[in-house]
Amino acid sequence: MLASLVALSVVTPMFNEREAVDHFVARLRPVLDGLGVTYEVVAVDDGSSDATVSRLLQLRADWPQLRVVALRRNVGHQTALRAGLRAARGEHIVSIDADLQDPPEVIGEMLAKAQTEKVDVVYGVRSDRSTDTVFKRRTAGVYYWMMRRLVGQWVSDQAGDFRLMSRAVVDVLNDLPEPRPVYRLVVPSLGFSSAEVGYVREDRVAGKTKYPLSRMIRLTVDSVTGFSAAPLKIATGVGLLSFALCLVLIVTALVAWGVGTTVPGWTSLYIAVLLLGGIQLICVGMLGEYIGRIYAAIQGRPAYLVSFDTSQPLDTAQPFDTAHQESAGFTVADPADQRERETIS
Repeated sequence: MLASLVALSVVTPMFNEREAVDHFVARLRPVLDGLGVTYEVVAVDDGSSDATVSRLLQLRADWPQLRVVALRRNVGHQTALRAGLRAARGEHIVSIDADLQDPPEVIGEMLAKAQTEKVDVVYGVRSDRSTDTVFKRRTAGVYYWMMRRLVGQWVSDQAGDFRLMSRAVVDVLNDLPEPRPVYRLVVPSLGFSSAEVGYVREDRVAGKTKYPLSRMIRLTVDSVTGFSAAPLKIATGVGLLSFALCLVLIVTALVAWGVGTTVPGWTSLYIAVLLLGGIQLICVGMLGEYIGRIYAAIQGRPAYLVSFDTSQPLDTAQPFDTAHQESAGFTVADPADQRERETIS
């Protein structure tokens, strides 16, 4: 359990958000300064290839509460969020994206509701999503509809990753062994007391979306395989149905042979092979998703590695990436000089 050093931590995963960083800071800082509580902003760079890290370090010179945690490579939004939650030191922790589609101004209302109603989680609920495309709204609706039926009715259809959590909730999340957690499902599944705050979802302030269709599909697969064995049960049901169909076809073929009405042909055989082969491949693919998750868990490899954390001294045992820091304008002490100072002391 991590001792809380500040009242509020704001965790923000970032990937190639150079165009949005200044807008985000300009709106977030006045909100946090006006809360009258101690705070930190944990900006987790998810292996950006643009100047996101450099700009964050420049902004940090004028904003000491800004903390930069740079990951060695891109690991995905949920894993970057996991890194930020592990690094956060606040009594309450807010997760928010840097694209400003979720307004920082709601954070104060979230914190007030958590304190007055004594709840552990306050979800940001999108009461208006008219700024999203029709395709985005439809696919999101299908996703949450499916999650509620496979996972449970406690899944909100308008709550994403904008939420406030107490230290107790974050400690539980940090202790979970899941290699690829989907927090929008994990957090409500824990059963902590909760409340909601509604807001209007805004347009992305700059840059491009980091959740194209391919990542949305990956999120859906992780959500389903991480929370339900329903695909395996579906595969079993489809297999049984296919077996029953094969029995009917066998009986039909024997009857046709018995009455002498069989004629040579390839159409029925061709269709049967394609149908059964396709069903088998789908079932094997579903099984492979679960085996892949088991394989990744058995390997025990770290989900992410931190290149540097500006809140940590450079002479710690943390595995820093010296080249990354120097390219970002972050001064790095020579390890040999550090060992010499330790010897002298």
